[in-house]
Amino acid sequence: MMQSKGQYINRGWVKNSGIVFESTNPGYGTILWQGVSATEDDILAATQAAHKALSSWSILNFEQRANYTKKFAEQIEKNREQLVQLISQETGKPLWESHTEVNAVIGKINLSIQAYQERSSPKVTSTTEANACLRYKPHGVVAVLGAFNFPAHLSNGHIVPALLAGNTILYKPSEYAPAVAELVMQCWHDSGIPAGVINCVQGDSICGKTLLSQDIQGVYFTGSYPTGLRIHQQFSDRPEVILALEMGGNNPLVIDELNNLDAAIYNTLLSTLITAGQRCTCARRIIIPDSAHGDEFLTRFINACQSVKVGPFDQQPEPFMGPVINHKQALKHLNSQKMLLEAGGKSLLPMTLLAENTGLLSPGIIDMSTVKNPADEEIFAPLVQIHRYQHFDDAIKLANNTRYGLAAGLLSDNESHYQQFYQQVRSGLINWNRPTTGAASNLPFGGVGFSGNHRPSAYFAADYCSYPIASMEQPNLTTPAQLLPGIVLDSK
Repeated sequence: MMQSKGQYINRGWVKNSGIVFESTNPGYGTILWQGVSATEDDILAATQAAHKALSSWSILNFEQRANYTKKFAEQIEKNREQLVQLISQETGKPLWESHTEVNAVIGKINLSIQAYQERSSPKVTSTTEANACLRYKPHGVVAVLGAFNFPAHLSNGHIVPALLAGNTILYKPSEYAPAVAELVMQCWHDSGIPAGVINCVQGDSICGKTLLSQDIQGVYFTGSYPTGLRIHQQFSDRPEVILALEMGGNNPLVIDELNNLDAAIYNTLLSTLITAGQRCTCARRIIIPDSAHGDEFLTRFINACQSVKVGPFDQQPEPFMGPVINHKQALKHLNSQKMLLEAGGKSLLPMTLLAENTGLLSPGIIDMSTVKNPADEEIFAPLVQIHRYQHFDDAIKLANNTRYGLAAGLLSDNESHYQQFYQQVRSGLINWNRPTTGAASNLPFGGVGFSGNHRPSAYFAADYCSYPIASMEQPNLTTPAQLLPGIVLDSK
């Protein structure tokens, strides 16, 4: 079992006597890491360190700040294998998937530099009277709240753009993945980044709430809608604090008439079961034709789900899907399945717990076609709901039957159907003949409705990490040749 290094504050590891908490290896149910939650004093010290570092960090030129992020990427590469193993141990992800996450962490650096230069570069327009100047300033001290499903990548997607813009960071990772966060912070430390520029405090929602009560100028969050709503409510009397909230989805994937059924099944598996269904872009609702073609798709999909290899990350041969984040969450998801069945859903493939005291769940499929007003919730698990439609217009109505609006996908050979789907579906990410989970880092990432507050991340993260300053400037103070009517200047 790993022991915590403590809180990372002002370029040092600080150990105090907080509440003990642990993280587990969800593939086996064994304790992986033990540490303590940050105290109020820890959080205050981290906040003070971030404020103290702000002026010297923000005054550096962009290239200097970017150089620290490049050195961080070098440290991640140096510690690649250790980080891959730790992500798999703490989240249960197969090693192949942890490798893709580490690649994303490294790739985020150059993408963020490019995005900042494209979206936040200063501009000067000369006029006859003055120079019209556009520049950007950082917000100040910002809080980043990490998610467990991509414990290195998702928080990194906020941290790097915020640092490039000149902000300093208070980082609270998910309490389900503290060990990964410690290794990432050690990489920041070894990059040589100045004291106080990035600080990390560990703990649960109580720690997070205390952190958000500090003197901060921004909050960058990835997680569930209920948690995002609570954050929004906590800042109801502080509208000057910028909130970037990415809050998941109840995403639809529509199956249309198509010829390549193998490709449709493969893309549906990637849309629904990757990361054990623990991606905010996972398709929760599969909308299929009420026809022989739909029947054939469903039969093939059920068989494919039954054949998917599920297991601990170090199982051989390597599994496609690991566990959900812990045993407690697995039981919660099984209860969600029970509630859908009690609401009138028909089980086509029961989701079951594969090993006691673990997060290992088999894929589940429920036909909800006959259920009126099904629960509009994001179930973060390998649990798929089936809905049938008669006409394509009905498929779009079913797709839009949600308060969320993060991702939506269409598998179809009919381009005109895609054009209709694109025009009418309400979603921030819309894919055609690709998995719903196929987001691109060189594009924005965000949704509408319950899925976000119009602060898309990824390539557009630079937009919420700084604010524009408009300046009218001229080197010499002059009097215009023609004064405005009614003004007389006494030259004496």
